[in-house]
Amino acid sequence: MNTASESDSPGKLIVIGASLGGVAALQRLAADLPADFPVPVLIVLHIGANQSRLPDLLAAAGPNTASHARDGEPLRTGHLAVAPPGRHLLVNDGTVRLTRGPKENWARPAIDPLFRSAALAFGARAIGIVLTGNLDDGTAGLQAIKSCGGLAVVQDPATAFAPSMPASALQSVAVDYVLPIEAMGAQLRELIMQSNPPSPSTPDRLRLEHAAANGAANVMQELQKIARPSGLVCPECGGSLWEICEARPSRYRCHTGHAFTLKSLESAMDQGTEATIWSAIRALQERAVLSRQMAERHADTSNLKDAAALEARAAADEDHANKLRSLIEES
Repeated sequence: MNTASESDSPGKLIVIGASLGGVAALQRLAADLPADFPVPVLIVLHIGANQSRLPDLLAAAGPNTASHARDGEPLRTGHLAVAPPGRHLLVNDGTVRLTRGPKENWARPAIDPLFRSAALAFGARAIGIVLTGNLDDGTAGLQAIKSCGGLAVVQDPATAFAPSMPASALQSVAVDYVLPIEAMGAQLRELIMQSNPPSPSTPDRLRLEHAAANGAANVMQELQKIARPSGLVCPECGGSLWEICEARPSRYRCHTGHAFTLKSLESAMDQGTEATIWSAIRALQERAVLSRQMAERHADTSNLKDAAALEARAAADEDHANKLRSLIEES
């Protein structure tokens, strides 16, 4: 193993996003990078708040060091910095930043926040890579990197364990390289040797959205400049969702910072709808039990009319609960 060196002003930055199937893909990529890799590498793998052994696995797979990123540490060459569980990983002024900011695409850490921050901080010196994963996190982030002059690299969906994320990026981003994971290490070695074109000016909408995502004091004013009310409600906090203007694919953000693509919003709403139906089933079943208990007591007092009505209500509640259950099981 090499000893990672600090870089006061790294020339380039590589940011990588992965989800389902990402551990194996990242291990292969780590194995193919040369020792003392001269560019910092920041990695987001969708892991939620669970424990993560990813840094140990990456360090064992290749010649470079790896660890969970620490807030405020400088970017380091020869090192793979991994977003820790439950934290967004960002980069700013040559340092790593960790936040417990609002989830994006139902995830924290999420890929898009890292990619946006890399685009703003490094411009044309940023290289964004989207690997295997479900849904479409990373697409908007790659768009941000491209809008600031950086390079977009995507795993060939045909070789990905879960092709949805790379396929989404290919559909919506002018991707520079589409590669199987086996060829990506060699391509990166070539890319880091290339000179950088001048970075174009930072798009205002990217700067405004990044500020809104990170709790700007005037977040509502910022959102009004780049988004319009959608009439939908945030499944995370219940706030109003704003649709980002001209975003492809469609994206939504609430004023507290939660963000969704159309696909991730649909997935979140599906989960919320199912939870609501199960809650209704529980309530109906509990009322049926209570109605039968009351019916027994009325029967004991010879109040047979009320007992029959309560028994009928219990049967109706059970029937409604069974119908709701069938809706879930058949969907």
